[in-house]
Amino acid sequence: MVIVEQFLKLFENFQYLELNQLAMWLIGGLLIFLAIKKEMEPTLLLPMGLGAILVNLPINPAEAESGILGVLNHLFNMGMTHESFELFPLLLFIGIGAMIDFGPVLSNPKLMIFGAAAQFGIFFTLCLGLMVGFDLNDAASAAIIGAADGPTSIVVAQTLGSKYMGAIMVAAYSYMALVPVVQPPIIKLCTTKKERRIRMSNASGRPVSKLTKILFPIVVTIVVGLFAPGSVALVGFLMFGNLLRECGVLDSLSETAQKVLANLITIFLGISVASQMTADKFLTWETILILGLGLAAFVFDTFGGVMLAKLMNLFLPEGKKINPMIGAAGISAFPMSGRVVHKMGLAEDPQNFLLMHSIGVNVSGQVASVIAGGIILAMVQG
Repeated sequence: MVIVEQFLKLFENFQYLELNQLAMWLIGGLLIFLAIKKEMEPTLLLPMGLGAILVNLPINPAEAESGILGVLNHLFNMGMTHESFELFPLLLFIGIGAMIDFGPVLSNPKLMIFGAAAQFGIFFTLCLGLMVGFDLNDAASAAIIGAADGPTSIVVAQTLGSKYMGAIMVAAYSYMALVPVVQPPIIKLCTTKKERRIRMSNASGRPVSKLTKILFPIVVTIVVGLFAPGSVALVGFLMFGNLLRECGVLDSLSETAQKVLANLITIFLGISVASQMTADKFLTWETILILGLGLAAFVFDTFGGVMLAKLMNLFLPEGKKINPMIGAAGISAFPMSGRVVHKMGLAEDPQNFLLMHSIGVNVSGQVASVIAGGIILAMVQG
């Protein structure tokens, strides 16, 4: 009799299995499929996918904190909460900063304006979120998804205490991965074939000295600290990583930040994000609206960058006009967005090389998105 009771105990957790948990297994499986088959941000979507399955396994509620959910919640609390100073996103920004070469944008500073214009969707979506009924904190947290910058989205959502952390994190990283799918149709809708075929000079701008590259991250940190203090932590860590790259005496640390540190933190980031993807939090109408708002922000960010270039072309003479597609690279998805624009230019004209310009805009968008996050925090918390 005891043996039978022990055998039946093996099936005890089946009584806690719910349909919404099965739905989350399918969502987790979809993320794993996109990571492996489609190679969409596999370093993030793969751990997020498996994590979504793990946290939705049926378990006695009384034992939840001692099981896998408890472990992942503990990891989340250590590196992703406001009390832990959002440690994981900040450390990841050191690696990102070490990967970025600001040379293209320093040689042609006017490209920075497109990085700023491509944040239009964030503020547009903030208003849209308020119109559909979200409170200010949740609307602001959803709007920052448009930056296509996962760490910034996490920091803003955590600082503002959004109730939709799981949806915001999944949307931010999913839309980053979907840049090659989402951006081309928007760009084509906003431009004519003639505009997409505009050739831009590939002659290098002014030469950039090593001293300039070293001073740039220092000056940016100071300026941002003065004008947008809410984003100084993110910008500071980003610029610290870049200073490791450019100083020339810490190559081993720069390489470690780019590879070992960035990959390790990405693993922790992906699996801890999944702790917020329990069925009761994720499968709600509000989550669908959050995903929709994130997409709207992404679309209008792209639109804003393209339209600024078209506006500038009204005042530029022939031979000096800007290919408006480069404005779309002003989102923060580095370097995917820059490559997408370059490939679209080659598809229209095999001799139209836009990579130098699009990457310069993409780099400026990386910094602009973090500053936009700081401005959002200043506006909402103020």
